[in-house]
Amino acid sequence: KYSTSQATVETDKYGIPLTPTWSVQELLSSYPAPSISPATFKRLHELSALLPPEEGTPEYVKLKHELEELIKLVEATKLIKIEETGNVGIPDGRVIAEGSGIPLDRTPREDGDVRGRDLLSYASRSANGMYVVETDRSR
Repeated sequence: KYSTSQATVETDKYGIPLTPTWSVQELLSSYPAPSISPATFKRLHELSALLPPEEGTPEYVKLKHELEELIKLVEATKLIKIEETGNVGIPDGRVIAEGSGIPLDRTPREDGDVRGRDLLSYASRSANGMYVVETDRSR
């Protein structure tokens, strides 16, 4: 179904609106604001291998608010009703048509290219074929 609007929007010669016709922020403002508990906030950082800012700091408040806004966006997308088309295959997400892309298997290798495990020789620390990264955090 298509709907038309009586409101006219000023456009350029190609029909592109000169001003935004809607806003993601405006749309999301109608959805309830989720809340992340301090424990969830800390757990998300642990799962991301990041150190969370101290609770109560401006950085903590800002980051928590940004995460809550992202959660609101995700929840809003879950509410979108889509029509079942019966097609359960994977959508074609190619940017370049099949058969016309860059032949990666025939890309010439330049002399001096270092690939694969040879890259480990440039690491400051490695062990058993793996990179070693020091961390201050204890588990």
